Amino acid sequence: MKMGFVLISTLFSLWVHAAEKPNMVMVLIDDMGWGDFSCFGNTAAKTPNIDALAGEGLRFHNFYVNSPICSPSRVAISTGQYPHRWRITSFLNNRKDNAARGVAQWLDPDAPMLARFLHQAGYATGHFGKWHMGGQRDVDDAPPISTYGFDESLTNFEGLGPKLLPLTEQPAEGGGVKKGRIWDKAEILGGPVEWKLRCEITGGFVDRAIGFIDKAQQENKPFFINLWPDDVHSPHFPSVKNWADSKRGLYMAVLEEMDAQLAPLFDRIRNDPKLRGNTVIVICSDNGPEEGCGTAGAFKGTKGTLFEGGIRSPLVVWGPGFVAKEKAGLVVREPVLCAMDLTPSLLALAGIAAPGKVAFDGQNRIDTLLGKSSASHVGPVFFRRPPDRKDTRAFKQLPDLAVRDGKWKLLCDFDGGRPLLYDLEADVSETTDLANRQPELTERLVKAALAWNAQLPKDAGDPAFKKKEAKQ
Repeated sequence: MKMGFVLISTLFSLWVHAAEKPNMVMVLIDDMGWGDFSCFGNTAAKTPNIDALAGEGLRFHNFYVNSPICSPSRVAISTGQYPHRWRITSFLNNRKDNAARGVAQWLDPDAPMLARFLHQAGYATGHFGKWHMGGQRDVDDAPPISTYGFDESLTNFEGLGPKLLPLTEQPAEGGGVKKGRIWDKAEILGGPVEWKLRCEITGGFVDRAIGFIDKAQQENKPFFINLWPDDVHSPHFPSVKNWADSKRGLYMAVLEEMDAQLAPLFDRIRNDPKLRGNTVIVICSDNGPEEGCGTAGAFKGTKGTLFEGGIRSPLVVWGPGFVAKEKAGLVVREPVLCAMDLTPSLLALAGIAAPGKVAFDGQNRIDTLLGKSSASHVGPVFFRRPPDRKDTRAFKQLPDLAVRDGKWKLLCDFDGGRPLLYDLEADVSETTDLANRQPELTERLVKAALAWNAQLPKDAGDPAFKKKEAKQ
């Protein structure tokens, strides 16, 4: 009898403990600019569903991703570490191109994953949407998404495991509708595979995420969900009824349709009292906008560049059970945060300690994310350009390295040459170079950037990598 009582008490204690742990949803949008949400100033498109969350939560204006391009940015947000540690510094492509650029074929399964730490602590974990950290093009032997700590996954053509693959429709010359497929060879990466209109795929990921939430609630488990749509990454295929005649017009149409498709997920959580008070939703972009598509607001630069427009992202944090009512709708302008801070912050929110051997580059800033503090990431945040992005259409001979330290932003080359220094409090658009006026500060930040880069694996963007290859 006593043993039975102890067992029942233990199970009840575990149930209560699980119920108290916060649920978390991370929405990571692909190739979206800082100024693309209408709550961040976009007047060319409306994002009412994301705006509604921002109205009940917080909007952060000084939030950085840790790379200006897809795959490394996703590694940083998933691991809390610089992606360069794992030799992922550009988008993962086919085997030959990955090797030529000096990047890994996939993320090492030994990387510290937020999802894995949460899963080990009893969370139900699901990834729905783009992955792009291994398993794309001809790289068909990468680890499946489940290896990284996820119970369930549904991805697109840039990951291994069950997939939604995109069908396309667009107005045909002379009338009618032209139909097609994107990356139709992705079926070689395994399945099961379902083909779905590209303009509806985010809705498919949302449906799967909602079912995952239902199941987690039935099992009395807290949940962590990645919802990573790829709608606003080109090529853009909005519904035929919303077709536009320009690249930017197509982008804005897709942005609005993505926002509408996210609504059922947001409503499922907001309208359930058990979830509303115990769920945090984080929304951001993986890098700046592609040239000619989205907008970076007042910031210079686009995807692939280390200027602000390439690495600064809008950030919305929603969680009525955690954010004080008087802070709802607040625009947070001062604290400097980065994507690597999210992993240690969300672990702290869940009361989970990472294994002692794990050293995050990000920092626990959960109080800032919930509006309880104005503390920034302490110390500098460093950046390295992708090895294949020395030039873009708009910018030639781009800087190789960058560092944000307080109000200061410095960019330079791998050898420390061509330094550019900006005071971002006075000059968010990076128009006035102060390097010659601040020689001591410039020298200090150049040395810091070079020292940071020296301790990390090199890629083919660095001349030292080419010299090393030549010797072998």
